Amino acid sequence: MATHDFRARALRDNIASIWRRTSPPKQLEPSPFRLRPSMPTRIVTLLCLFALAIGSISYTQAQTVTGQRLTLPRARDWTGDFSAMLKRRTLRILVPYSKTLFFMDRGRQMGVIAEFGRALEDWINARHKSETRRFHVAFLPTARDRLLQALNEGKGDAVGANLTITPARLADVDFVDPWLKNVKEIVVTGPTSPRLDTIESLSGREIHVRLSSSYADHLARLSDTFVAKGLKPIASIPIDENLEDEDLIEMVNAGLLPYVVVDDHKATIWSQIIPRALPRNDLVVSEGGEVAWAIRKNSPELKSALNAFIGAHRAITSFGATIRRRYFSNKRIVKNTLDESEAKKFAAVIDLFRRYGAQYNFDYLMLVAQAYQESHLDQSRRGSAGAVGLMQIKPSTAASAPIGITGVDRDPDRNVHAGAAYLRYLADTYVSDRIPSAWAAFRILSRNAMLRS
Repeated sequence: MATHDFRARALRDNIASIWRRTSPPKQLEPSPFRLRPSMPTRIVTLLCLFALAIGSISYTQAQTVTGQRLTLPRARDWTGDFSAMLKRRTLRILVPYSKTLFFMDRGRQMGVIAEFGRALEDWINARHKSETRRFHVAFLPTARDRLLQALNEGKGDAVGANLTITPARLADVDFVDPWLKNVKEIVVTGPTSPRLDTIESLSGREIHVRLSSSYADHLARLSDTFVAKGLKPIASIPIDENLEDEDLIEMVNAGLLPYVVVDDHKATIWSQIIPRALPRNDLVVSEGGEVAWAIRKNSPELKSALNAFIGAHRAITSFGATIRRRYFSNKRIVKNTLDESEAKKFAAVIDLFRRYGAQYNFDYLMLVAQAYQESHLDQSRRGSAGAVGLMQIKPSTAASAPIGITGVDRDPDRNVHAGAAYLRYLADTYVSDRIPSAWAAFRILSRNAMLRS
């Protein structure tokens, strides 16, 4: 499969939660980064990076019903220990959308957590057989800043998100045995980085970081040590929670950020693919970290079961080594988003997305990202299910009420207009639980497909 298709499909399935809760629709909060006219070769990088995230989708399946009525059934929240999961024959894993942890490729769930989940499903079925019902492991993509909250609310049973165990997190949840130990959090520099000779060189500087991450906690602790020495503190600048570590490394590589802090194993692996990102193993923010799955407190049965599973599948086992090699050294995962031809496509249609983004209260970059993954910004693109044009919307869907726009197969203006109108219709009509799933609904419903979470 071509790298272009790989990245585009990952982008499509990841688009679901870029826009925040809308009830009623409101102006989106501005991103920490905005395009500048002087950055033509970085345009596609930005629009891709803005799209790399997903929020929790709270439905068990989405379907198109005969006629014009579309529905998005909701899943029920539940809590309980492993024995209750055995009765339901389901264990739900909350995951962030990531190019290595969890993503969709031609309808197949892929990534480190997807592989572990499938192995866990087989492992449980071998030990807890049922003559009538197979045990299933389900994946629920969830925004990183909502993972632990969603876990405690009963929206999932475990969190597989490459989380480092920290005292702050232990106050809210429990962790199973670590899958990976002795993790260091290091600085990654790039072409626009200032000179950093020692870790104290971070004194008085700004660092963009997800506030939900362990990096934020450890930078705060490091900053306190600086102040105790009479040095200036570190200024942690909140960055979009939808951006994964690999996205931040790409931004450093592109010169959009001067440096970031990430786990050393991620930095080492991604620097082999992203050439201008330099892991600085001499600039250590924290060390001795342990990466593990999180579960609700007071879940001894689940903890015992997962510990037994992890013990046979951790990173040092042949299974763990295979998974790390498969996903952390696969160069197909990263697309050259700085391609000039992609930037030219963007420039040719950007005004359409600005116009209809404003009309339907969407960030225009989100609409561009949706179109980019659907059609590669090609109005002549035709899908096998009948979808057409930039937004890959079916002419029958566009022409039906309440959209009522024809000519989407010929006119890019009408195509983008119909796509934006349909997204707003889905957002206002079906996202009654105020979860940002209209982007996912667009993909699901427009293709008359069935999604099981």
